[in-house]
Formats: sequence, structure tokens, C-alpha cells
Amino acid sequence: MSAQLRQDHQPLSHDEEEEASRLLRSQSSSALQSSSDDDEVAFESREKILIVDAADEDSTEVPPFSWKKLWLFTGPGFLMSIAFLDPGNLEGDLQAGAIAGYSLLWLLMWATAMGLLVQLLSARLGVATGRHLAELCREEYPKWAGLVLWFMAELALIGADIQEVIGSAIAIQILSNGFLPLWAGVLITASDCFLLLILENYGVRKLEGVFAVLIATMALSFAWMFVDTKPNGKELLIGILVPRLSSRTIRQAVGVVGCVIMPHNVFLHSALVQSRNIDPHKKGRVQEALNYYSIESSIALFISFIINLFVTTVFAKGFYGTKQADSLGLVNAGQFLQEKYGGGLYPILYIWGVGLLAAGQSSTITGTYAGQFIMGGFLNLRLKKWLRALITRSFAIVPTIIVAIIFNTSEGSLDVLNEWLNVLQSVQIPFALIPLLTLVSKEQIMGVFKIGPLLEKVAWTVAVLVMVINGYLLLDFFIAEVNGLLFGVVVCSSTAAYLAFIIYLVLRSGALPSTCFGSVYKRFADSDT
Repeated sequence: MSAQLRQDHQPLSHDEEEEASRLLRSQSSSALQSSSDDDEVAFESREKILIVDAADEDSTEVPPFSWKKLWLFTGPGFLMSIAFLDPGNLEGDLQAGAIAGYSLLWLLMWATAMGLLVQLLSARLGVATGRHLAELCREEYPKWAGLVLWFMAELALIGADIQEVIGSAIAIQILSNGFLPLWAGVLITASDCFLLLILENYGVRKLEGVFAVLIATMALSFAWMFVDTKPNGKELLIGILVPRLSSRTIRQAVGVVGCVIMPHNVFLHSALVQSRNIDPHKKGRVQEALNYYSIESSIALFISFIINLFVTTVFAKGFYGTKQADSLGLVNAGQFLQEKYGGGLYPILYIWGVGLLAAGQSSTITGTYAGQFIMGGFLNLRLKKWLRALITRSFAIVPTIIVAIIFNTSEGSLDVLNEWLNVLQSVQIPFALIPLLTLVSKEQIMGVFKIGPLLEKVAWTVAVLVMVINGYLLLDFFIAEVNGLLFGVVVCSSTAAYLAFIIYLVLRSGALPSTCFGSVYKRFADSDT
């Protein structure tokens, strides 16, 4: 929303003149700061949506709630929620439903709540500081540690992007009735970086509108499947309200939690919230933005939870307890649905394909977006948007095309690939969560918006829980996959270095009480400076 100055010859009132001059001063100072500052920024001043009030002079008071303002702040949370609906999550949903039935719906709900907490902290960091997580990591950590964090974030992004692009390619294969091979779908999906550039030229609101359409497409597609298959309402309610877990469903339970926190999404949300022009020096405006973003993000993740619930219950109704349950994946899910429920006026195979395509396309575009912020923030690169998008997209598309050609031999090979990609992303989770919690807990960075002791304890508890769950997934995977002495030595050496870096990050955060470990870290940190 921008202030519009009158172009006619009618005289302005005193209040209107004062408001107009205030806005012009604000815009000119922002432009001057943008031109003089050589640092990479998430959004240029001219790209930001201006939020104004008649009583904007009071910077300490939080303005009353306004539906109009909530609408202006709506957008970043929905872009963030795409990561909860990407093809990797959908595959986790359908496998959880087929193998565990309705029994893990309660875990899906609480996992989404944990994801919401992490994303709200990410938004808090971006609004209160006016900078995003990657930029702050570059300043907070020594150069070597910042480069390691950047490398890990890029690995996580590439892993997520491969899953998302493959998911889109599978959807294109379904909708073309098998005419287009997987690699052709990958090339078509790769063009999304150019779509992102076109949308960015039309402004942030147009970009957010396109994502709203894609989310609505997913919701309608999977809701249609939900109504068509008629899952058991009583079992659904029991699954949400009554916690149940068995040894047979533990792997699916770990997958449900592991899919919720996506490392690149933590970086992304802290940048997206800066698309609104909020002065971080005005406490009332910052608190107002945090309030609206909290409402908007909660609504967005509630919708993502409902969509994930639709997918889980559809496959729980159709395949729980059947012989196909253990072999279901993205590749064959549509065909199994078609065999189970038939064609009808609108064949369920194509409805599934439309929903999957919307999920894949939206998540690949947000992945490209996140890649720009991650690379620009960590490396402080000021590149033209088309060049940044091209570099970011190439990082993922080249390995994806190779993967599509190599693994397009069978459904089993794609399932193996998906397991390795899940492991790759699970490994990276600490390198997004620990820096985030470190920064939002520091008063010199957050000022009065530093999180309190209780919220800090809750946040670290959630982070540790997520990391332990993903650690179980990694241990289970490597026990099954690691064979041979040389491979075992490489894995053990990499694990030792990995754990050492996590310990370094935790000690640097100050989350642990002062002990002998703290004194060891202090000496090590002093040597860095």
C-alpha cells in the first residue's frame, strides 16, 4: 500500500501536507541508504510494500488491529508454507497413511505446530533486525564457519530442489499420459526460474497472488480426492486427538516430523518478511508487524496441515493394511489410486497429478527464491536478479537432470534416491536451527525483541527434539546402508567432524551453562579473533 499524493490543483490541508512530506523524507532517506550501502539486501526500497498510518509519528504504541493491514501483511507466511506442502512432504503423507493408517495424524498436527514456532522465530529475526538469517550468520560467525554454514545450506537446498523438481516431472508425466519422460519434465520445471523473474518484475503482491492460486489448486485437488474416497470420520478424529505409536510405524513417525523443518525455509522466511517497509527502529511498528505475521503464518500453516491431512487420510482409507502399502511412492501413487477408485467423470489419477504439479512448481520457485537469499546473504553478492536466479537454478537443475537420467530405470531406484535426499536434508537441520536460536536470543542483535527465557527453553527443546528424531533417522539409515570398511571409515570420520561443528555452534550460542566446555570454547573463540 503506498501513499498517493494528489495530482490536482486542490490545496492540501495542514495534516495532509505534513503526512506527504513525512513520506517523502522516508522514501528519500531509504533510497539514499540503498544507494550508499554496498551490502546485499533481500528487497530494494522500491520493491517493498509501504504500510502507513495517519498516526505514524508515535513509534512506541502498537496501532489497533485492522483487517486492511492484515491483508497487506498477508503473503510471506503463505510462501513459507509451501515447504510444508512440497512433493517430499506429500510422499511422507501418503506413506504414513498407507502404513500407519490414521494413527499418526496427531503427530502431523504437533509437528506442524513445532514448525510454526520455528518459522515465527525466523520472522521475528527478520522484522526486528531488518536483515535476514544468512546475512546475520555472515556477521556473527568467523569466516570459515560462515562458509561451512553456507555450504551446508546449499546442500540442503539442492537436496530439497531435486525432490521438488522430480515431483513436478512425475506430475507432468502423469498429466501427459506417459508421453513425456522424466528428464523432459525436469527441463520444463527448470524454466520456473524465468517465471520467477517475470513475476518479480510485476511486484511482490503479484508473486504472492500466484502462490495463492497454486495453494488453492492443491487444496481443491486433494479436497476433491478426500470427498471422493470418503475416509472414516470417526477414525480421523481419533487419529488427531489420541496419540498412538507402535514399533511398526516408528519410521513413518520420524519421517512426519523430519519433513516439517526444512533448512532453506528457515532462511527464506526471515527474508520474505522484509518485503514490507517496516522501520526496525520503531518499536510499535515492529511489534505490529510481528502480530500480523503471527496471525498470517498461523493461518497459512493451518491450511497446509489440512492439505497434508487430506493426503494422509486418502491413502489411509485406500491402502492401509493392503499389500501395496509398503511399495507406495510418488511414482506409482497415482496409478494405485486409479486402480482402487477407477476413472469416473474426473479420473482421480489426473486430480492427483494436478495437485502434485502445483506442489512441485510452487516449491521449486520458492527454492529458487531461497537460493538467492542464501547465496547473496552468506557471500554478500550483489548480482542482477536474472544472473542470481540462473546461478541458483543451475546449482540444482544440473544434478537433477543427471539424477533423472540415471534413476529413471525403476520405481525402486527413485525410492532409494528419495531416502538419500531425506538423509541429506536431515543432516543440515542443525545448521539452520542453531544459528537462528543463537541470534534471536541475543539482546545486542534483537534489542527489546530478544526472546524471553521461557520461550528460549521451549525453542531449544523443540530444536533438540527435531535434531534427535532426525539423528535416529540417520542412524537407522546408515546401519542399513553402510557396507565395507572404507565406506565405514569415511562415514565415521564425517560424523565426527559433523558433531564437532554442531558442538562448536552450540557452545558459541551460550545455550549451555558455564562449564569447563565453556572455558575451552572461549579460548578457541579468542583464537578466531
